[in-house]
Amino acid sequence: GRQQQQYTTMLSAARLLATRRLPPAAAAASRQQTRSMGASQSFHINTPDNTPETYFDFTEENYVRVNKILAKYPLNYKQAGIIPLLDLAQRQHGGWLPVAAMDKVAGIVGAAPSRVYEVASFYTMFNRTKVGKYFIQLCGTTPCMICGSMDIRGTIERHLGIKNGETTKDGLFTLLEVECLGACANAPMVQLNDDYYECLTPETTVQLLEACKAGNPPPMGKWGSLPMNGQVSCEGPLGKTSLWEAPVPPKIDVERFKGGEVDPADVKKHMAY
Repeated sequence: GRQQQQYTTMLSAARLLATRRLPPAAAAASRQQTRSMGASQSFHINTPDNTPETYFDFTEENYVRVNKILAKYPLNYKQAGIIPLLDLAQRQHGGWLPVAAMDKVAGIVGAAPSRVYEVASFYTMFNRTKVGKYFIQLCGTTPCMICGSMDIRGTIERHLGIKNGETTKDGLFTLLEVECLGACANAPMVQLNDDYYECLTPETTVQLLEACKAGNPPPMGKWGSLPMNGQVSCEGPLGKTSLWEAPVPPKIDVERFKGGEVDPADVKKHMAY
């Protein structure tokens, strides 16, 4: 009826927008962006390998994961699974999300495609254009900058022959300078796909890149990151100096709520403060 006609009109308009190309000046400006925050285009542009008609479906193995994700939410809240499903689709598709994958997620959770596009275009963890096998996100915020992130960026650009926002011709590396990645104590650092490589120098940066070229990126350390200067996690030059034993928790009266009531004046006592 009338609603279907309106939907068809809106879809046609969206498809027309999807075929739009940026004018040369705007395209050049977009390539010069130095930060991922707000730099990603909020609309889709068709490319030969990324159109609404491009085929995408989850593998049989990943459909098991899809069902596990959806099982966490009530049936009427399946849309709560959009983010983990997009992440799963991105990992299956080599680190980036084609529009067909977003449409597949929309169909699974019963949402309008535009709702999924909103999520994918809002969060910088989702890449809506192709990236290299090793996606290097270089932190360029103040602590890292003070500690030499510009030297690290220059080292990467010279060693790989690419500039910020570009991918090597062999499709192995993509470099992007981003906002704070939360590892300020071990600046300067990069996030390489999921992993943090910290306390970088130009020399250790080249070592990291060469290890990736050989297909052997250094494994993460004990605490889930790898400072490239040999230290453990955020420990200082003297190593671990405190917290040698597990702290003893305060004693709590197990019968403190036995009467079913708590005097507001004694809340802190009851909460073991």
